[in-house]
Formats: sequence, structure tokens, C-alpha cells
Amino acid sequence: MTDNLAIVTSGLVKAYGRIRALRGVDLEVERGELFGFLGPNGAGKTTTIRCLLDLIRPNAGEIRVLGLDPQRNPVDVRRRTGYLPGELSMEDGLKVEGQLRYYNDLRGNKADWSYVRELARRLELDLNVPIKNLSKGNKQKVGVVQALMHRPELLLLDEPTAGLDPLMQQEVYRLLREAQAGGATIFFSTHIISEVETLADRVAIIREGVIVEEAEPGRLVSMAIRRLWIRFLEPVDPSALGEVEGVTLLSQNDGQRVLLQVERELDGLIKALAAFPVSDIEIERPSLEEIFLAYYAAGPVEEVN
Repeated sequence: MTDNLAIVTSGLVKAYGRIRALRGVDLEVERGELFGFLGPNGAGKTTTIRCLLDLIRPNAGEIRVLGLDPQRNPVDVRRRTGYLPGELSMEDGLKVEGQLRYYNDLRGNKADWSYVRELARRLELDLNVPIKNLSKGNKQKVGVVQALMHRPELLLLDEPTAGLDPLMQQEVYRLLREAQAGGATIFFSTHIISEVETLADRVAIIREGVIVEEAEPGRLVSMAIRRLWIRFLEPVDPSALGEVEGVTLLSQNDGQRVLLQVERELDGLIKALAAFPVSDIEIERPSLEEIFLAYYAAGPVEEVN
């Protein structure tokens, strides 16, 4: 375990009775990263976060959070972490300010209250409104404020923008980038593709309790299947292109314009094209959403022991 890693999991397994929510999750998140954890509901995102905080215990595997074992040092881990759960427990009888002061008391009154007011102002959250009168979106704002208000080293955020309108989503993004600039590590789960593209330095895609891909968002796009239109200066026989590994010849127009499908890297195709009189190349790049859906359209993932 190296000092520059904020989160490390190895072979993390968690079962709820006969249901295996996590089936061997391996993660490494560097200090100072803004790391996206992408997957649909039920993929294992929330279970992973709860294991990191020792709110539930895995059946197998190892975890280190900020260099600590959360099972042996749960208080220290939680003290240094800002956690936004999917459903935050709040007291209906309290006003927003009272609820936030309660959370602050639990943390040893570490928050700077002027910073709390600044967060509330930026999120357009009225501190004098009773919790029972808040909409779902405003309750989410309370959750964001309580996670950020003590300026933690690590933020663990489960669907941080759920229920927020687009303008408030953008403000939350700005707050998270500012926290990162201040030295915080941010690990956030989401099923929103654009959120990962907007925020994350790196992303892990989890499917049925297993990490199926991990890379920079841009790298995921470059690794995906894409289509290329190739125009030649004169008619050619393009059959040799279809013999390149990972390349499929989809159509051709009199040998002067062809449509190719390419899996993964383009290096082999580019080398093969050097032998042809190429006039133009048009690349149709997939979106991150198309990549995500491709992973979930695949068959069952292999069991990880």
C-alpha cells in the first residue's frame, strides 16, 4: 500500500444471503483524484462505499482508506471523510441550520460556520426552513453541505447530484472541483454518463459487482468500437483492410469509399492504410454512454473467486 493512494480495495466480496453484491472488486484511487464510479442501480456502487466506511463489512478482501484499515480504525476514517449517502437521515422537526449544527457536533465542531453559510448561499439553500418542508432536491443540498462543510481529506459521494436541477448540478460540480483544488480526494458514484465526462479524472465501470473497465473517460472512448469512412483517390480492392486484426469491412462503394468498423486501437489499420492512396478519413466516435451501454449489453461477467 503506497502513501499516494487514498483508497485501495483488493478482492472485495460482499454477499447479502445468496445475492453476491460484490464479486472481487479491485480499486486504486490516488490522493487528489476525482474518481468516478459508474454503474446502474444494483451494480454494487453503494455497497462498495459502505464497505469503505465500515458501515457494512465485506465477506472477503482487503481495504485501506487514507492508509487506514476501516475495520480497525472506523472512527479515524470517518473523521477524515465527508460522506453523502444515497438517503441521508434527517430530523423533520429541525430547521436546516439545526440539522447541520447537529452533524457538526457529531464531528467535534470542526466546521467553519462562515463556510457553511457560503455553501448554503451558493446552493440556494435556506438555513431557516424546517427539514419537513424541504423538497427532495433541497434535502440533497443539505447532504452536499454536510459532506463538504468540514473540508475533509476524502469525499465519498453516492449519487451527489440526485434530485438537483441542471443549474444546481453545475454548482455542485464547481464545489467538487474547488475541493479537489484544495487537496481533497473525491470518489463519487453515479449512473449519469455526462457527470463522469464532466468531472472525473478517471472512471471505473462496475457491472454485477465486478469492475469491467477502468481508465480516463477519454481513454474509454478511444478504446471503444468506432466506424471509419475511408475515401480513396482511385478505386482500390479494400479486402486487405478487412484482414487487419480488429477491423471489419462493412461496406464499399465501387472500391473508392469504404466503411470499416474498428475495435480498440487504430494502430494496425493506420499501418495498413499506408499502402493505399487515401484521400480522406471520417471517424464516427462513440459517446461514453454508448460505451457504457455496450458493456451492459454483453453477456454475464465471469465469476471472480
